[in-house]
Amino acid sequence: MEPIAGVDAVAAAPMTPAAVALTPGMTGVLPVNGAVPLSWYLILSAILFAVGVVGVLVKRNPIVIFMCVELMLNAVNLSFIAFGKYLAHTGGQMFAIFVMAVAAAEVAVGLGILISIFRSRENINVDEVNLMRG
Repeated sequence: MEPIAGVDAVAAAPMTPAAVALTPGMTGVLPVNGAVPLSWYLILSAILFAVGVVGVLVKRNPIVIFMCVELMLNAVNLSFIAFGKYLAHTGGQMFAIFVMAVAAAEVAVGLGILISIFRSRENINVDEVNLMRG
């Protein structure tokens, strides 16, 4: 078996459709050289953010709402890191770490409030909880 041009003889494999897609310099399912374009990251981030927004607007359980907010924050983190990689700057990773720290604090405070409400009301449905009204 002859080695494929541009690929080491050790890494040469039969030319299956997956091997064609992963072979450097060949077009296939993946972009050339396996580099994922920025637009793919942003599209995935937008889809994740939209799923999170729909979850916040549709669901009534506050724990599920917290999970959807976390999904939205992780979508923003994906955008930060993708832009940081695209621009060759570490600022995106720093922002993502900061957002994760803020999200952890948000979850801790939010779950504390939910436990307090559940102990007093024994119901955590968002529509029926009105403790914060003045």
